[in-house]
Amino acid sequence: MAHKTSGHLPGRSSVRRRPGPAVPLRSASPESPPVSPVSRSPSPPGAEPRERRAGARARRHGQPRQSAPGGRGAGLHWAAVRRAGSRHDRAGAHAHQAAGPQDFNIRVGKYTMSGVDVDEFSRDLHACQARLDHLWKAVLHPPCQRPPWGTAVPYLCRQRAALPTARSSRERAPTNVRIDPSSLSFNMWKEIPVPFYLSVYFFDIVNPDAILLGEKPQVQERGPYVYREFRHKSNITFNDNDTVSFLEYRSFQFQPDKSHGLESDYIVMPNILVLAAAMMMENKPMSLKLIMTLAFSTLGERAFMNRTVGEIMWGYEDPLIHLINKYLPNMFPFKGKFGLFAELNNSDSGLFTVFTGVKDFSRIHLVDKWNGLSKVSFWHSDQCNMINGTSGQMWAPFMTPETSLEFYSPEACRSMNLIYKESGTFEGIPTYRFVAPSTLFANGSVYPPNEGFCPCRESGIQNVSTCRFNAPLFLSHPHFYNADPVLAEAVLGLHPNQEEHSLFLDIHPVTGIPMNCSVKLQLSLYIKAIRGIGQTGKIQPVVLPLVWFEESGAMEGKPLQTFYTQLVLMPSVLHYAQYVLLALGCVLLLIPVIHQIRSQEKCYLFWSSSKKGSKDKEAIQAYSESLMTSAPKGTVLQEARL
Repeated sequence: MAHKTSGHLPGRSSVRRRPGPAVPLRSASPESPPVSPVSRSPSPPGAEPRERRAGARARRHGQPRQSAPGGRGAGLHWAAVRRAGSRHDRAGAHAHQAAGPQDFNIRVGKYTMSGVDVDEFSRDLHACQARLDHLWKAVLHPPCQRPPWGTAVPYLCRQRAALPTARSSRERAPTNVRIDPSSLSFNMWKEIPVPFYLSVYFFDIVNPDAILLGEKPQVQERGPYVYREFRHKSNITFNDNDTVSFLEYRSFQFQPDKSHGLESDYIVMPNILVLAAAMMMENKPMSLKLIMTLAFSTLGERAFMNRTVGEIMWGYEDPLIHLINKYLPNMFPFKGKFGLFAELNNSDSGLFTVFTGVKDFSRIHLVDKWNGLSKVSFWHSDQCNMINGTSGQMWAPFMTPETSLEFYSPEACRSMNLIYKESGTFEGIPTYRFVAPSTLFANGSVYPPNEGFCPCRESGIQNVSTCRFNAPLFLSHPHFYNADPVLAEAVLGLHPNQEEHSLFLDIHPVTGIPMNCSVKLQLSLYIKAIRGIGQTGKIQPVVLPLVWFEESGAMEGKPLQTFYTQLVLMPSVLHYAQYVLLALGCVLLLIPVIHQIRSQEKCYLFWSSSKKGSKDKEAIQAYSESLMTSAPKGTVLQEARL
């Protein structure tokens, strides 16, 4: 396509002329002969072009020279869209030697440059077309291979290949969280860095004598009494079936600065041994009941007792225990002191065997056996006896809102299942919050799958007597939260609410590691008057709360900082870095494109001679004709105007 300009020609006045049609200089076909800018036939060697002869005659007669078809008087306007061959260089060099040093004014668009050498002009022209060819090859070149014009693209491809993106981080996560000495989280699994605390709240009986007379119990919450919980695993044994066995020992240390009271505080509590033994004797012969009443009186046992927090927690000496163990040796599992948490301190929670996830990542952290058992025998259905989920410390990574949190609790003698509630953050770390469903402690009439935990009472409490030496103990949420309102109404001083009495676990969904947890449970005792045992008086049937406790822990300090840096900050940085590098690669791709487009303007050259001598004009014409010789096969069409 012909290129138009309205700029002034150097050394001449601007005269408006009607532009003529564009004259094709060269065909893309290699068979086409070279064509002169004016004539359709090539000029013989040494012949002067006809337009120059006509111009000379016109000047001799004082007439203005007629412009060539489609051109301007003294200027040469042409557009080149192809690579100049080696013959152009040789012809240009010969013309330059014949004419001597030339002073050209070269106009690019609206800019004019003076004093440009012919050889330099020719080299620029060749370089322009070569860069255009390379540019097209780069655009059409397959990705992630080195283009002819530079190394920006392969560098970008190498960087993207080496960049640990979100997907590659997801692929490496199984290696980091599996139970293996070489994994990132192994030490965290072995020695839990989260400081756990056990907060205990006691229900102090306000009216014990009135209860014996058949009145409604009234309680006052005391506490919390806080204990620091230390956990460590021992006897870690890796098995051949992709499992690992271990014992986890726990110990507790009282924290006075976090507690509302001391271990020396006295609490009035139901005498669990007396009231539990009375319930066990309910269907026994009256003679045995009278003997039991006589024994209680001899030993000074009563239905309610007044003991310190330390005694209730970790055990106290009781002559009744020695008497029962002497005549009924298999009735109680303990032989010495009796305490609510005596079995937990300086002891293990049983032999766990869990899957490591090394061979089968889909089963990571799942419990294979507990104390050598694949299921327990405390309950009345196979479903309730199943050991499901993990050991309650870590879960499988890559959680979704549809994921449920299942674990086996030796203290509750059952598997528990938590459900997703909402997403949130903990110290800048994204988390999923899991809570207990309303059916966790529902009875069989409300939730049929829980029928195996019966005999049941009101919904919202679970009978754990079968795994607690047949004592009428019940497990529930604190203050009978999320239970049948009748239970809380039967005892004065209970105020259930969701904020204080619901349990939750905040889990990092990518790794399955708990960030913040608060498990709250309540232990209650079912009591009533037993005919034939005088110590029970006229107690009305009631589920009387004994104690509720919260086991909480939150990652903090250096472990939290390390976790945030390695598992949250770095993946986030690398995730966004891939887009930064992608944008940088696009910029590196655009730079040569823009450069080539701007350089292409050099191929549309407008020049005129500032010399008036015939030798200069002849040199210019000879060089121009040398650029119009035939081109190699495959070149594109050129157009020019003279």
